[in-house]
Amino acid sequence: MNAEELKKRTRQFALRVIRLFASLPRTPVSDVIGRQLLRAGTSVGANYRAACKSRSAAEFAARMGIVEEEADECVYWIDLLVESGVMPRQKIGALQKEATELVAIAASSRKTSRRQSR
Repeated sequence: MNAEELKKRTRQFALRVIRLFASLPRTPVSDVIGRQLLRAGTSVGANYRAACKSRSAAEFAARMGIVEEEADECVYWIDLLVESGVMPRQKIGALQKEATELVAIAASSRKTSRRQSR
């Protein structure tokens, strides 16, 4: 997957998170979890774009570490939405799968970049 494809993919992920947030019931629990997911989900693409502007392999690796952390945080918040009963898994399982895949992509990119910078 090239950089432009991943930029598109992370942008689509952010848009899906935004739509999910907008569809959540207005309860104190879903508001707290939803806002956390919204912050992390929109951060994935923004941080990936920043990583693409890196001036070195080490800087790229560090920024991809942030992408990995934010995507992993999304997995956590989606799990909480399901386990707390706010959303059924079948409704957000595909979004969770995408978040998990983005974690794996970011981790792999970070590791490759670290090896290359040595």
